[in-house]
Amino acid sequence: MTFVLGLTGSIGMGKSATADLFRRLGVPVHDADATVHKLYHGRAAPLIEKAFPGTVAGGAVDRAKLGAMVLGNQERMKQLEAIVHPLVREEEESFLQRVSALSSIAVLDIPLLFETAGETRCDAVLAVTAPASVQRDRVMARPGMTDEKFRAILAKQMPDADKRARAHFLVDTSRGFASAEAQVRSILACLAGRPGWRHRF
Repeated sequence: MTFVLGLTGSIGMGKSATADLFRRLGVPVHDADATVHKLYHGRAAPLIEKAFPGTVAGGAVDRAKLGAMVLGNQERMKQLEAIVHPLVREEEESFLQRVSALSSIAVLDIPLLFETAGETRCDAVLAVTAPASVQRDRVMARPGMTDEKFRAILAKQMPDADKRARAHFLVDTSRGFASAEAQVRSILACLAGRPGWRHRF
């Protein structure tokens, strides 16, 4: 039975780079953000257009138009999540079924894992972390990022300290690529040596 490791981390913590490390080491990874992108260009588009007219063009969701319609509106955001989240879960389940015979470990890369109770679908959780100063420098270097946007994003995410307290494993990405890879290898070795691991949640 495939061991499901949830991967999460706040913006700028290095989660995507850590997910790539798992892929390089042969571990299949399901990327929730990439799945949403695919759905916005596929089967979610007509459902979103029906709920939010004018947000789809050329068969794909216009994220800017959708964002203008739902951001800051809790009711509309919940309406959008009610459309998208079940579709993401279906894709996730399909992924796990495909890899079950191929790998003893699979990673679910979910940015808002704890915020959406995603830990209940995992056997263990890895939180990617870095000092707040490093996080801020990384995020503010992104094109179009402002202090206001950064604060708004952080407000939607569980504090890093809480994620670290709830996770089974941590990867500190502030010490360079080689260190992060060594930490990932150590986690995989730990999981490989503990076949009796069970849900903590």
